[in-house]
Amino acid sequence: MSSENESESRKLSSEEISREFKTLVSSNDLHSLNHMQHTILGRLQDSNAVLSHFNDFSQHCFAEISGDIARNTRVLKCVKSDLDYIFQKLRSMKSKIMATYPDAFPEDSMGEGIDRRPDLEMPK
Repeated sequence: MSSENESESRKLSSEEISREFKTLVSSNDLHSLNHMQHTILGRLQDSNAVLSHFNDFSQHCFAEISGDIARNTRVLKCVKSDLDYIFQKLRSMKSKIMATYPDAFPEDSMGEGIDRRPDLEMPK
């Protein structure tokens, strides 16, 4: 019997605590908070839909141009290689001319200048 009384006592106590908690926050505030949460949920779902659409569009566009990008990258690497070879030959010709004709170039033109061209190679 004491366990029934104890159980009844706990039930009454929890109901009393529940009533007390309900008085701490007004129902208008709870309703307002619930409404704001639903509004935010709707906005987040809309944003998610827009972002998903944008991702699909971006993926489609990238698929269309990825071949062109790869081809242009190969062309640029080839052009860089060709230009490096040309500059190497020019430096070689200039040093041969300087060896044969020391007065052919002004003094400051033979100084090894700093190569300020950016390195376009991808890190490996």
